[in-house]
Amino acid sequence: MAIAAGICHALNYGDNFQAVLISNAIQEIKHFVDAVHPINRDIKDSAYLGDLLVTAYSQFSRNRTFGVMLGKGYSVKQAQLEMNMIAEGYYALQCIHQINQLYKVEMPITEAVYQIVFGQPRQNPAKVIQQLTKKLK
Repeated sequence: MAIAAGICHALNYGDNFQAVLISNAIQEIKHFVDAVHPINRDIKDSAYLGDLLVTAYSQFSRNRTFGVMLGKGYSVKQAQLEMNMIAEGYYALQCIHQINQLYKVEMPITEAVYQIVFGQPRQNPAKVIQQLTKKLK
């Protein structure tokens, strides 16, 4: 989700859109974790919502920084090399996508970022995000 926030920031989507993105992101996360591990949890707890907010909005977030670079036109490899740090969301994205092949949870934000990062051929971030905006509530 922070990768998506970074991409959108680089593409000059404003604060209002970022709020819509993150509001939808927490819902998407809830649907996914409820499908994968259905236990009683409060998605508004800081372990979920707090982590999402700081990761998506902080200029020090590696995942957001990675997304900003992708949104500015860097390839995945270029961004990884220039960052000289690990954006763990890159690996999490691949795992979540694979797990969701079994659960089939509707995850438009995750799928949009997956197409940008892993799509073959790599998808244009501006076009993918523009399509995503039509799916968000």
